[in-house]
Amino acid sequence: MDFAFTEEQTAIRDLARQILEAEATVERVKVAEARADWRDEALWKQLAEVNLLGIAIPEAHGGMGMGFADLCVLLEEVGRVVAPGPWLATLVQGALPVAEFGTDDQQGDWLPRIVRGEATIAAAFQDLGSREIVRPATTARAVDGGCELAGTKTAVSCPASADVLLVSAADGDRVGVFLVDPRAKGVRIEAGAISTGEPLADVTFDGVVVPEEARLGGTDADGAAMLEWLEPRVLAAIAAIQVGVCDRGLKMTAEYVAQREQFGVPIGSFQAVQHRTADGFIDLEAVRWTTWRAITRLSEGAPARRAAMVAKVWAADAGSRIANSGLHLHGGLGADVDYPIHRYFLWSKSLELLWGGAQETLARLGRDMAEYGQVEEA
Repeated sequence: MDFAFTEEQTAIRDLARQILEAEATVERVKVAEARADWRDEALWKQLAEVNLLGIAIPEAHGGMGMGFADLCVLLEEVGRVVAPGPWLATLVQGALPVAEFGTDDQQGDWLPRIVRGEATIAAAFQDLGSREIVRPATTARAVDGGCELAGTKTAVSCPASADVLLVSAADGDRVGVFLVDPRAKGVRIEAGAISTGEPLADVTFDGVVVPEEARLGGTDADGAAMLEWLEPRVLAAIAAIQVGVCDRGLKMTAEYVAQREQFGVPIGSFQAVQHRTADGFIDLEAVRWTTWRAITRLSEGAPARRAAMVAKVWAADAGSRIANSGLHLHGGLGADVDYPIHRYFLWSKSLELLWGGAQETLARLGRDMAEYGQVEEA
């Protein structure tokens, strides 16, 4: 496979890098981390003005009409500067399924607003009672006027500040995905946050009634097929952000050990330090290769479920090793929250566990191979 960027992707990377490196300064990142919505509003608007939020949204709704790979170019640049924001929830877990499966009205209601930076989506796909995204434990029961949702979703990013929740639920013998107002009666958000500052909440639905037109794709839509389509894209997008995090973190570490002196020489001249940075480079290239292999297969419409799981395993396992080494080689500065390297460690650890850590994902990959054979079919 040729993973070289196209001319258009190179232009996206250069524009995104120019804006993000200029705007996502350490000071502004600190401010964004402390905000309830965990984002830099000015940066979000600036990216909207140059249509970077609309990379993968159809031109008919104001976007650039490009593909998933182009969106991942942006996500990798986000990882390089560890800029807080609902990148995954809104641009991947939210906009992608709405653009692919939504009705004309649903697309018209939400996609133009996302492109303009006026709306965000919180994705509620992980259940307290199920480890499988495509088999939600939350239920949807038919009632007069629509469906009644019941259940608890976990690890929902920024639900309190979102304009809409995208919620999966078991609907009898099928699965539905619903657009839900986070301020609707019966929605209870139990606020929490992780070490990066990102608000991750449990969201409970207790008798929440949504109209049938809130079902993504319409009344006959197959929610299970939507989730099967979305899951590998989410895993690949997580890995793309991890590539950016690891790339910048490793470069910061290499620069530090080349300057930090001990016994009158840079510590980077010590063989043990060289081995750890070299191992980090090998790990980074493995993460990059498996990630872009999965992204490329998804973009080409090839079977990519297993490729995405492999990318997530490497992003989790190797990403963790790179983060640990970077923090260790920085010595005391690694524990200083005023020094930037700690953010790369925290982001890497967060991405490691998001949507399943290395061992959990390997177990899923093994079960898949045991059930369906070694060759992944379309």
